[in-house]
Amino acid sequence: MMQLRPIPLTAQCFEQFGQVVELAELEHYAQQISINHGLTTRFHDLLTIDANDQGGRPIVNVFRTSPIPLPHKVKVMERHPLGSQGFIPMCDQPFLVLVGRTSGRIEERLDFDDLILFLTNGRQGINIKKNTWHHFQIVLNNTQDFIVIDRAGDGDNLEEIEVEDDVWIGALTW
Repeated sequence: MMQLRPIPLTAQCFEQFGQVVELAELEHYAQQISINHGLTTRFHDLLTIDANDQGGRPIVNVFRTSPIPLPHKVKVMERHPLGSQGFIPMCDQPFLVLVGRTSGRIEERLDFDDLILFLTNGRQGINIKKNTWHHFQIVLNNTQDFIVIDRAGDGDNLEEIEVEDDVWIGALTW
């Protein structure tokens, strides 16, 4: 059995898989525009939404996700070949992000060494690049809502792959 240990989510660590939106860091990396007669600051163009392949278009959803009991055996990973997928948490609760590396390989399988587990601080959102293997949301304590920026349109935008190794996400200690 192989157990994944989470590392803190940072924009630099995650950049090969997508983008991180860090609410505490907005002033440092976003263009700021004053709107609504100076009462609102717009942090502009935070994520690159990639949804136009095969005539697709971006859509906004809310995903309500129940916690996964830990330890959790990783059985399947998914990817979206036609569009990116962004997750913005609507509450201040940490969650896990599991992604897989396959760059440079022709075969489509994931091994333990390909997987990276990130722990958010609860105030971070992510935008996963198209074709990036990832696990569905891994919520820890309570049901959480996420604003999800996704793709709608023709074409099959979901692929799943079984994880053949005996990979587990262990219980977290705080």
